[in-house]
Amino acid sequence: MLYRAAGEILSTQGVLRQRTTTDATNPTNDHESNTTEVDPELKLPKLSSLVIVISANLLLQISFFIIVSSSNEYAIHLGGNSTFSGVVIGIPTVFSGLALLPLTKLDKGGYKIPLHLSCGASILGHILYSSAYRADFLYLILIGRIVSGFAFSFWMYCKRYCSDPRIVGVRRRTTLASWLVIGQGLGMSLGPFAGGLLYKIGFDNPVFNGFTSPGWIMAAIWSVFWVCVIIWYEDIPKDQRAFEPLSISPASQSLSSEKDSTAGVSPPPPPPAPAKYRMTYAQWGVVVCMCWFAMTCFFILGAWESNLPVFGADTPKFHWSPFAAGNFIALGGITTFPFLILNLFLAKRTQDRKILAMGSGLGLSALLVFLSLLRSGKLNYGSVFMCWWAVALGFNLASTVTMALLSKQLPPSWNGRTSLAIQYSNYTGRVTGAIWGGSGIRVGMMNYVGLEIALVGIGATLFIVFWRDLKTKKG
Repeated sequence: MLYRAAGEILSTQGVLRQRTTTDATNPTNDHESNTTEVDPELKLPKLSSLVIVISANLLLQISFFIIVSSSNEYAIHLGGNSTFSGVVIGIPTVFSGLALLPLTKLDKGGYKIPLHLSCGASILGHILYSSAYRADFLYLILIGRIVSGFAFSFWMYCKRYCSDPRIVGVRRRTTLASWLVIGQGLGMSLGPFAGGLLYKIGFDNPVFNGFTSPGWIMAAIWSVFWVCVIIWYEDIPKDQRAFEPLSISPASQSLSSEKDSTAGVSPPPPPPAPAKYRMTYAQWGVVVCMCWFAMTCFFILGAWESNLPVFGADTPKFHWSPFAAGNFIALGGITTFPFLILNLFLAKRTQDRKILAMGSGLGLSALLVFLSLLRSGKLNYGSVFMCWWAVALGFNLASTVTMALLSKQLPPSWNGRTSLAIQYSNYTGRVTGAIWGGSGIRVGMMNYVGLEIALVGIGATLFIVFWRDLKTKKG
């Protein structure tokens, strides 16, 4: 139902302009023909391929988070500890980052090779993670997550696809990024809930049980999805993978050629190659600002996802089981969903920098409130839930615009570089945040929250300094 709604919204947004042209080659022909042209700023890729990419993002998010609620207990059962659990949660992004550079050499400007690699690595990674219980081998869950890390490399391609100037207009990029964040929100809700529910059910079996069933089920889902990719996904044709030059359009060149030929003048030679693009200091500042926020958002989200099961189990007032922790995380995530849907419409009418300010401001407020609750000791279910809800909503909203904003400010040929920069920032935040969250009890919860506040404070300073330079087109 979600993807049907996505198709309706995206298709209605593909506004067409009508242009009337006259046949200039036949003077006696007075009739006019109407040709339909898509506004370049509003263009979208083929719907079936777009849905496949958005679906892949959702499944990757679920794959990343489905083990969160039970990984701590799973690691302890196999002889590990909470810090090792944090490493298990965050380690995939390290290997995903290592895979990106060679993968960008093999993709040939398309998306099919990384997409198939993601499907295969997801299936194998989940199988290895689930096999650790029967093998009674702690490091097999780590190996399984490392293999899954190669699948998570497609996160960068999801962002690149939704900001690719060859197939997505400038006024559609933040909207498509909002769809990716909706998948992010669903993944961080459905993943922990499903993992906690499967742990609660238990399935008293040495192969299929509360610890291993999330991996087996996700392996099956990815197998079905791979078939869908083979049937419905269409990559960008090889003859269309070059970026369009920013000079004279083909239409204007042909018209000028006709005029010159009728006047008996030979057409002018093609224009020289454009000079190498040089970024200004302000643009470098915007890049640094967006990369910092990309890292900070995923650091804090990853830290809270990793910390809540440990914090809830260690706090006597809560004493959460993996099932309770999964429900808590899922409830906080799912209640942000209506606001993430609202952001789809907000993105069309609001500048990216204002969405970033609103999201990071909401998240920072939640962190400050949580710090005061820890200091006063007045913790209860409701107050912690509201803090988690505001953190999840605020930093999910803020993460919407990082890639879209850069793609609007830099030349189309830079889209691959900016995608890598933002994705490496995301990966840095995910892995360090997950490890930091798993170590939150050990380092002290006050220090745990204090570091997160400091990271947002640095981002706010960058944001204020480069406020005027962050202005871009809406949508």
